[in-house]
Amino acid sequence: MFATPVPARLSPPRVRHLALRSAMMLGVLGVATAAATARAEPSPALDRVSLSVGAFSADPRINIGADTQFGRIDAPESKQSHTTIPRVKADLLIGDRHGLAFDYYRYDKSYTPSLTGETIINGQPVTGTATANADLKLDLAKLAYKWWLGSGNDTFGIGLGAAYYHANLNGTATGIVNGETATARDSIGEHAFAPLLEVGWRHAFTPDLRMYAEASGIKKNGGRINGHIYGGNVGVEWFPFKNIGFVADYGISKIKLHRDSERDADLNIRLTGPSAYVKVRF
Repeated sequence: MFATPVPARLSPPRVRHLALRSAMMLGVLGVATAAATARAEPSPALDRVSLSVGAFSADPRINIGADTQFGRIDAPESKQSHTTIPRVKADLLIGDRHGLAFDYYRYDKSYTPSLTGETIINGQPVTGTATANADLKLDLAKLAYKWWLGSGNDTFGIGLGAAYYHANLNGTATGIVNGETATARDSIGEHAFAPLLEVGWRHAFTPDLRMYAEASGIKKNGGRINGHIYGGNVGVEWFPFKNIGFVADYGISKIKLHRDSERDADLNIRLTGPSAYVKVRF
């Protein structure tokens, strides 16, 4: 008589052990999936990619002093006529906590400064009072690498980067030399790179209605041109369409630059006013 083999059975402890391991693995997988999903969703106050094109409606106050080939140009602080400054901004989110921010605008304005001291045109002294016409151009571009803190409706950003600015002053002087009208033209231009610090806060009331506050500082020491540029603005974003919206803010920029050379120059500009943009996001 032969014994019939009995199929092997798992003991209750081993069954419980395998069930526990399976439950733990499913739990870990679920947590990892949830974490990955959370990481894939940045703050609703941020966009993956955005481009804003608009204008800064500025109320400028200007103070300029410069040594030119025909004499000293001095323009005491004065309130110039209202001017519109084109401006472009772009933001790129890298992952969920990092990003790049770009900002560019150009100020281009003509004005009539006064000439002080002895005025020289074509190497000859001017008889009486000379007049001057000048054109001031200032280009400012900023690029910052940003860290965003917070993933809810509120997020705070800190940015470090570099700024490039180029200032150019073109002037024409007209006066009487030896009984005849004479004209001379001169141009002063400088450009430089400087370190940039930015801070910001953004809040999402809804994914289509948001507000923000930003501030930045640029400081340049040493070299032929030095000084600082500070700015800040507070604004609102509204997206009536999924990818296209409108932005309105109010800001201020204070620019103080000094050229240290044989022909010194000082530039002080204060720009305040509202801005409006069309913003495209992806």
